[in-house]
Amino acid sequence: MTSTSRADPRPLSPHLQIWRFHITMASSITHRITGTALYFGTFLITAWIVALATNAEWYSVIETVISAWYGQVILFLWAVAVLFHFANGIRHLLWDGPHIGFEPKTASTVSVFIYLFAILGAAAIFAATTWL
Repeated sequence: MTSTSRADPRPLSPHLQIWRFHITMASSITHRITGTALYFGTFLITAWIVALATNAEWYSVIETVISAWYGQVILFLWAVAVLFHFANGIRHLLWDGPHIGFEPKTASTVSVFIYLFAILGAAAIFAATTWL
């Protein structure tokens, strides 16, 4: 028999409408988003370092952008993305290596912790840089 004359016996992957949204799913989606966002946030940091190394006029321009409220928001979100991606990457290493944390309750608890770690960690970094 050819493959076109009969139905494929392999199971189909479930569609998104079948899955109930949960925090571990959100964490997986956020991990992909933060991985992409890190590229764009890194351009701002790189522009600042290059401007620092090249000339004072470019440094002044970049410093103005970074010091503005929108630059601070971008830096804060970049810090959240760095911390989230870092912590979630460690979780993936634990899942892939010693297979720790697969239980649904554990995975959900760790997901909530990672979100809190990223947001509170970025806030702590910004507070420390403001006060020091």
